[in-house]
Amino acid sequence: MKGAACNLLLPRRRFLRQTALLGLPLWFSGGVVPVLRAFASPADPVAGVVINVRTKGAAGDGHRDDTAPIQASIDALPLEGGTVLVPGGTYLIDTDRPLRLREGMHLELASDAVLAAKPSTRNRFYVLLLDGVSDVEISGGRIRGERNRHQGTTGEWGYGIFVRGADRVHIHDIKVSECWGDGICIGGVSGKGIETRYSTGVTLARVACTGNRRQGLTIGPARHVSVVDSEFSDTAGTRPACGIDIEPDRPDTAQDIQIRNCVMRGNQGSGIQIYRNVSQVTLQDCTIRGNAGYGVLVAGARQALLTQNTISDNGLTGAMLRGGADDCQVQGNAFANNATRTLKRLLDGARQASLKGVGGNTRDVQVMADTQSITVSGNTFSG
Repeated sequence: MKGAACNLLLPRRRFLRQTALLGLPLWFSGGVVPVLRAFASPADPVAGVVINVRTKGAAGDGHRDDTAPIQASIDALPLEGGTVLVPGGTYLIDTDRPLRLREGMHLELASDAVLAAKPSTRNRFYVLLLDGVSDVEISGGRIRGERNRHQGTTGEWGYGIFVRGADRVHIHDIKVSECWGDGICIGGVSGKGIETRYSTGVTLARVACTGNRRQGLTIGPARHVSVVDSEFSDTAGTRPACGIDIEPDRPDTAQDIQIRNCVMRGNQGSGIQIYRNVSQVTLQDCTIRGNAGYGVLVAGARQALLTQNTISDNGLTGAMLRGGADDCQVQGNAFANNATRTLKRLLDGARQASLKGVGGNTRDVQVMADTQSITVSGNTFSG
């Protein structure tokens, strides 16, 4: 971490570029563990420009709509960037016209500041939108969705933070809860006849996404995403309802995703699922427990490394690999008391013919016959 600490002396934009490139993993074939990135807090914003949203008329009283004054604060930053400061209070945000962040800025919320979504009837809406921007930091406070006050009955895309085709984004020390869809979604911009614009160099640190309706965190079309020291819990309401879902829509892909020292617990679906068109994923030193679905589901992904995790008390199998998963390792994890749902235990006996030997038991690890180059080694099983 010595080198990362030195980055505090760099100009902010240069710092963000360098942290996005630190520790690119040496991807493995046969047991080489990828190098994990280092993290540090970004340096002070360029030019030291700070705009307090109260000076633009934001009330923070939980009653008046503060969307316009906060957006005016963002728009008032100089071209070289700066900080928009949100003091303590509750700021109502009209998600039909989300707060659009701009390049080279830091949205800094006080620890007792809340951006609260106003009830919406829409299928798709956001509190914060980072659309095609770069060198952006979001920190502090809380984003609170409107899932319990939502005025529509359809759709599942009401996000707290949507990172879309953005570069070098750092989100840290923030809680995102009660969203109609995902707490945070990291994705790209794609469509017929256009080249996909991926989000790249996105880091999440000390983030809590809890009590959201669809996912805690979704990672779609993206490159070089790191998630550390964070929690994704108590997702429930509409499927997949996972803590983390890494799942780009075809034909887009997600690549080089690192998740370290995180907690995925109490989700209605799986703790984490790693899906098709995903490659180079490291899941390390995480606690994955008490989810109603799988602890970890790897379905069709390539080069996934599950190592040194604690995976316990999940409703379905602790780690399930299926659907063409290729070149994956399940190494040095601690499994205990998985497949707690009675129906799952009854089905296990009927599926033996389609399982490969894994050196443990089918409650904790299952490797289906439609996979290839799967290594399961050095794990412990108890309970």
